[in-house]
Amino acid sequence: MEELAELKRQLAERRPDGWDKLPDIPLYMDQVVGYLARQLVSVGDGDALTSAMINNYIKDGLVERANGKKYGQEHLAYLTAITALKQVMSVREMKVLTTVGREMRAPQRQYEYFCQYLDRAMADAAAGIDEDIDGQELPKLVLDLALRGYAYSLACHRALAVLARRTGHEDLLKKR
Repeated sequence: MEELAELKRQLAERRPDGWDKLPDIPLYMDQVVGYLARQLVSVGDGDALTSAMINNYIKDGLVERANGKKYGQEHLAYLTAITALKQVMSVREMKVLTTVGREMRAPQRQYEYFCQYLDRAMADAAAGIDEDIDGQELPKLVLDLALRGYAYSLACHRALAVLARRTGHEDLLKKR
């Protein structure tokens, strides 16, 4: 199936820019939104970040405020990660992860870890897709992928709760 072959190719090959490839000149909000739309594999318009979403992430403390009206490499790194993580984590959950990350290492190193783990996850997902699957087997592929997502989501949320507890950030997970 042509669509599955294209998805598999994108999962296998498309990666966000590494830290050294992030624009080294500050960008305005509309430039940031356009740049982020090209950073990750997308399945639809709902995946993209909007300027309103970015402003909300700033208000929620996931991303630092812009320098004037311009956003630098650190902003782009965090926003790239948020674009991916928002598919599986709430803002409160991302806040725990970004807070602990900031406490543990510099933003560049944190972004390098993100890219490394994203690469492995995307390669694993690509390997699980048989682009030559027939129509009879397609529902099984969809079920397999959905259940893997479910299992990984359970593990992610439980590990995040442990992380929050061990680092003293349980309050970040509580509803306000």
